[in-house]
Amino acid sequence: MQNPEARKTSVEYLEQPCKSALNAVRGMPFKWSLNPYGGCEHRCTFCYVRAFEKRADRPSDDRYGRTIRVKTNIAAVLRRELARPSWKFESVVIGAATDPYQPAEGTFRLTRACLQAFADHANPCGLITRGPMIVRDLDVLVALSRRASFGVTFSVPTLDDEVWRRTEPGTAHPRRRLQALSKLVAAGVKASVGMAPILPGLSDRPEQLEAVVAAAREAGAVSIWANLLYLRPGTKEHFLESLAKHWPELLPRYQEEYRSGAYLPEEKTKPVQQVVGELRRKHGVADRRANKIIPAEPPRQLELISA
Repeated sequence: MQNPEARKTSVEYLEQPCKSALNAVRGMPFKWSLNPYGGCEHRCTFCYVRAFEKRADRPSDDRYGRTIRVKTNIAAVLRRELARPSWKFESVVIGAATDPYQPAEGTFRLTRACLQAFADHANPCGLITRGPMIVRDLDVLVALSRRASFGVTFSVPTLDDEVWRRTEPGTAHPRRRLQALSKLVAAGVKASVGMAPILPGLSDRPEQLEAVVAAAREAGAVSIWANLLYLRPGTKEHFLESLAKHWPELLPRYQEEYRSGAYLPEEKTKPVQQVVGELRRKHGVADRRANKIIPAEPPRQLELISA
């Protein structure tokens, strides 16, 4: 099921070759990221990348996601960077700032080409997506998993149809993502669920959280984690405009709770994360892959260790 809102927006693709593929990251649990595209057709109202776009003097409002920058040469650039003697085979996260399996990937296939490069170089990486299109590349995902540490995180913040339609206008239904996850797990690929962002007053009720955890467990998710919404300038303005349109009764609450900063205080976030943790234990979420793929030790890493 495709969100009906997705058909209302036309998208322009701008082919823009890149000078570098790997981006150094600060303040995140990983050091390197890679994004085959700039901008995202999913146009989620809460997307934190809108804040980056605003800082770069690019549209962060309703125009965001209507123009996609396509890094046509990114796979070739990536291969050069992975082949550098100075590269230390550190893990890279694909899709931290744009969904690597948004509709553009169906045409340009840049994500697939980059995954193949990581597989050929036996370089560890991870991927974040809301796109069921990922099953198209199951052959590459399996090959990569056999050569290096690799995992996929499917973003599934809620199964609530109204919240999904209003806040993720360009995405496939969350249950389609879980169906894709199930196919990856059946093939031996490590696939998890990220419940993020959970929206206060919209998707944080215990029964809503349990619906996601139970469905993720049924699909075979090896793990589940959760984070609540944060609103930086660029994202905040757009999200609150959408909130005022669809859930005006919640606007005062959000204005108050996010008045002093982008993040909610721990006393607001910790209880929700504790509930998710309890539900994870209740439903027995664990790595249950019958055909678990164990990556071989990359030959080039062995050479570095023995040098």
